[in-house]
Amino acid sequence: MVDAALAETGTTQRRVRALPSRVVVYLLLAAALFADLGYPQVWTHMIAGLDLDPGDAGAGRVRVPSASALCQARRRIGAAPLRALFDLLRGPAGGPRTRGLWWRGLLICAIDGTQMCVPDSPANLAVYRRGGGHHGGTGYPMLRLVALVCCGTRTVIEAAFGSDRRSETAMTTGPSGLTAAMRPGMIVLADRHYGYAPTITALAATGADLLIRVRNNHRYRVEQYLPDGSFLSQIGSLPVRVVRVNVTIRTTAGRRCETYQLVTTVRDPSCSVLELARLYHQRWEIETSYFELKSTILRGRVLRARTPQGIDQEVYALLVTYQALRIAIADALAERPDLDPDRASFTIALTTARAQLTAAAGVLANPVDLIGVIGRRVLDALLPARRARTSPRVVKRAISNYTVKTSQNRVRGPSRTYTVEINTLAADDA
Repeated sequence: MVDAALAETGTTQRRVRALPSRVVVYLLLAAALFADLGYPQVWTHMIAGLDLDPGDAGAGRVRVPSASALCQARRRIGAAPLRALFDLLRGPAGGPRTRGLWWRGLLICAIDGTQMCVPDSPANLAVYRRGGGHHGGTGYPMLRLVALVCCGTRTVIEAAFGSDRRSETAMTTGPSGLTAAMRPGMIVLADRHYGYAPTITALAATGADLLIRVRNNHRYRVEQYLPDGSFLSQIGSLPVRVVRVNVTIRTTAGRRCETYQLVTTVRDPSCSVLELARLYHQRWEIETSYFELKSTILRGRVLRARTPQGIDQEVYALLVTYQALRIAIADALAERPDLDPDRASFTIALTTARAQLTAAAGVLANPVDLIGVIGRRVLDALLPARRARTSPRVVKRAISNYTVKTSQNRVRGPSRTYTVEINTLAADDA
């Protein structure tokens, strides 16, 4: 696949080099696994498992290139082959029996955006900008990433990224956005950032069904009430169904209520309000995907590259690595419909992949082993079923392990068992 991506983008080396293009792509993918190491240290992990005979005349050729040589090699191939490799891998994974992947015959997907920090070099500052805030803003420029994720297996169907000067909705519906990957047969979940008429209309034009949360103060004309309390309406010329529910969470610490107003293109009365409200909860899967990218793989670190071209290359390498791990997990669970994909540990898959790369084990398998070492390790150490627990809002990426000594800004808070009650609200009650 790497060779195909290099050939497609015309980046295969034209002469014999100490660092062929294929090896440079391997280095970039390995660097995504070892986010805390510099490229020379990543190289040592790549060659650690090679069975080299000290008496072999060719053994001396495998050495650690200088940091300058690695930099020039990465600059030579650019980001195009990594983007082509991502195009080969992206898409939903899993089988027709995979739990949480389908809803009424529709593929459950979600769109959302996140931000990552890039080095504050002069070249990066020309494209990316520091985030704002009441305490001087962010110390690093910010990159915005938006993705269309398959909720069941958390595989990436499409992604786009760039400066945070562009909004999530512009990256989603604009040229080279996520709408190119949306199609009939999907139901796409989104939060309130996407709950405006132009965005909803653009997403619906792809043929995919939608379930989007909108602001509670948005009012829609009632065309027909349905027996469950929802009602039919229109956004422009788009027929929609509006659902208003009150969600109450009770814990030992008290109760919290919040009103959700959802707009969907699913107008079938047999689909109840409660079913739609529970389906919208699956949107949280994309937040977990971003957590795996930013906190599990990157461990909260800033990206490496000090040029915008290098940032493009690094982000695509990160997406390729994440997708490969997610496909490995999905393949292992494809024939286990009794297992919820949420029980598969992404951390175990990541650490196993690191060990496999360092040991150079399982590079060639004949016959092809779809489950593989990563899949077996995941199946051998399944997480317990997800418990009904909730925690208050706390700092998402703490810079210290010590709890902040204030009641308002906690780094970590206690989790509590909860019960959820969902009640339908009539249009006049919202």
